[in-house]
Amino acid sequence: MVLKRNTLLGKNNLKLLSLVFLLYFFLLFESDSKNKLEGDFIDIKILDKISSKNTLLQLKNGELKKFKDLEIKSLKCKNSEFDDNPEVTAYIQVRDLTNKNNDEVFVFNGWMFSSSPSIAPFDHPVYDVWLVGCY
Repeated sequence: MVLKRNTLLGKNNLKLLSLVFLLYFFLLFESDSKNKLEGDFIDIKILDKISSKNTLLQLKNGELKKFKDLEIKSLKCKNSEFDDNPEVTAYIQVRDLTNKNNDEVFVFNGWMFSSSPSIAPFDHPVYDVWLVGCY
């Protein structure tokens, strides 16, 4: 009789242990999928309206990069969770270096969306900037 109880108790412990491992791996996988949504690099395209030339520029988050008369900095980017309608968002700051009046004012400072750039438009007389990707 005592032997049967120990065997049943061992089977219950094995089930409990396997359930704990399953839960642990599920939570580990879930945290990895959330980290994959945020990226460290963004791709933006810059159109020079005068020469009609497109340039693809890659930025690392937190890095300040100079492109002709613009200083561009990406602070954060994120991909959407949905694969059927992908959306890329990034927080970008752009400063015009030709404007010497005030160095602290940005031409653009906010979130940029890849699918609809008209939500927060980048308005500049010479350049047009739009978000392409985040990885």
